[in-house]
Amino acid sequence: MSRTLILLRHGKSAYPDEVDDHDRPLSPRGRREAGLAGRWIRAHLPPIDSVLCSTATRTRKTLAEAAIDAPVDYRDRLYATTPAILLDEIRTVDKSVHTLLVVGHEPTLSATALALATDHSSDIAHQLTEKFPTSALAVLKVRGTWAALEPGCAELSSFHIPR
Repeated sequence: MSRTLILLRHGKSAYPDEVDDHDRPLSPRGRREAGLAGRWIRAHLPPIDSVLCSTATRTRKTLAEAAIDAPVDYRDRLYATTPAILLDEIRTVDKSVHTLLVVGHEPTLSATALALATDHSSDIAHQLTEKFPTSALAVLKVRGTWAALEPGCAELSSFHIPR
């Protein structure tokens, strides 16, 4: 069975004085582009069954602006994380979930997508290597269950930068 994994980077953040990194909000551009990302997801991908989201303000606001209607699990471990920890978190997702959205941060998202990809010579892999901008999303088709997720088990099927 094939599953769909969507890795969405948070929208462009603002940098207000005396606000620590975890609490930075989205900029107006970030809000607009997160909304565009959500519209693209709804138009081009299967309905999302579940969301894993970093607890950072900018990821929460990105998810809100994207207007994704699915159960959300906010996880502290997705903030300032590594690809190995992100994969561990995804492995805990229930087997009934067929389409999973992860809202997180760079450089973890691009590194995770490339680690999971079977083909590093594709145009999508090259785009991910060059840059994974704010509000961008990578879509992977995953073989097997979430619990069995391992490097090299997915196909990069799309990379979209909403502008």
